[in-house]
Amino acid sequence: MKIQFLDAAAASDARLVARFVNQDAVPADLEPVLAEGARRARFSGKPGQVFEGFADRGGKVVRVVLAGIGEASGKDRKGAIERAGASVVARYLTSGETALTFDLTGAGLSAEEAAGALLGAVLRSWRHDTYRTKLKDDARPSLSEIAVIGAPEGTEAVWNIEQAIVQGVSFTRELVTEPANVIYPESFVERCKARMEGTGLNIRVLDVEEMTALGMGSLLGVAQGSVRPARILIMEWLGGEEGEKPVAFVGKGVTFDTGGISIKPAAGMEDMKWDMGGAGAVAGTMLALALRKARANVIGVCGLVENMPDGNAQRPGDVVTSMSGQTIEVINTDAEGRLVLCDALTFVQREYSPAKIVDLATLTGAIILSLAHEYAGLFSNNDELAGQLDAAGNASGERLWRMPMGPAYDKLIDSPIADIRNVGPRFGGSITAAQFLLRFIENDTPWAHLDIAGTVWTDKPGATWDKGASGFGVRLLDRFVRDTLEG
Repeated sequence: MKIQFLDAAAASDARLVARFVNQDAVPADLEPVLAEGARRARFSGKPGQVFEGFADRGGKVVRVVLAGIGEASGKDRKGAIERAGASVVARYLTSGETALTFDLTGAGLSAEEAAGALLGAVLRSWRHDTYRTKLKDDARPSLSEIAVIGAPEGTEAVWNIEQAIVQGVSFTRELVTEPANVIYPESFVERCKARMEGTGLNIRVLDVEEMTALGMGSLLGVAQGSVRPARILIMEWLGGEEGEKPVAFVGKGVTFDTGGISIKPAAGMEDMKWDMGGAGAVAGTMLALALRKARANVIGVCGLVENMPDGNAQRPGDVVTSMSGQTIEVINTDAEGRLVLCDALTFVQREYSPAKIVDLATLTGAIILSLAHEYAGLFSNNDELAGQLDAAGNASGERLWRMPMGPAYDKLIDSPIADIRNVGPRFGGSITAAQFLLRFIENDTPWAHLDIAGTVWTDKPGATWDKGASGFGVRLLDRFVRDTLEG
């Protein structure tokens, strides 16, 4: 979506114009027929309301859209404005209109709010139609350009930063949406290398031989049933103070999960292409941070495997040795994400000694039973870090809900023959998964685990996304970096 900032005269030939309306404040300069139409349609500018009408302007028929953004002092003002921008684009994306003008005159928006309207609009316009070769013309996106007039001073500068977030979210959606025959460990790495070239990110890759030498028996155990070799992808962004300890983001990247020998039911298994949503979020975040030149030191690590059930696959009952030296009894090969993450977590701690660690993973179906698709689960050994992430979630709209942890849950994953087993009993599955990961955190390093199984993919359109990949995690982590590392 092309964005350009124009003066009112330059946009005088606009055919589709959207205005953002505060509650009970329909613009006084609106044509009487539009004002009366809005009144009769009971449009008052409440958040989520949209009204469309037509007006004759200089002999041309102009399509005018009013989008409600609520009260000027509304609690979720920024979110309401984002959603308004998104709703307008969703309405006209395939309408046959090619250009849309956002007229912000008189809306009383700040530069950040105005940029937020664009952020919502561009995020909502994202589509992945690569493999849809028979789309009818009226189902193809036609809208390709948004012109902005009446923007408050500074909007363009803010938008230049927000564009980086759009690109990060879009890249995450792309990775998560691609099928598993296209995105697998090796191609995930190559896709990231190609997209991140020239951004200033330093990229390292560990292959199977290197991971074997490091003792990553847990991660490699998951991968051994697949013809696709595992990879560890490391992305370094050093934009902060020299020598300052970095923050580490670690993502689960199971590019397809059959469950292994503990095979999943056939129905719905196609969804397991997005079991790499945590790695996708980390990659998108690192791209966004690099594009906006974040003043922070951040390391992104993705553990990339495919979990398949061939004759070489690990079996329930096998014992593997992790990079940390801890032995793991594999009770269920479908609880593979934690086996991947534990070695990635050990690696990043020993290689980089990070000040804080946040991991993201589509780890358990249990978190969906707990939180549905509204929140991601937050688990942490550190109240300050948990509070920072919760605040970032509320600010970005990617919300988290903190879940309990403790010794009573931890003992549920003790093994009679090894140091730990990879699953606990039926109940509290998301909690025992987090307890498993905590055993691999060294020296009380502040750590948080985000179980994003319910938020990376959706069967219905949301505020700023269509059905499919949401890009969850990028805006959350970027906000966390802005608030805690860049200040």
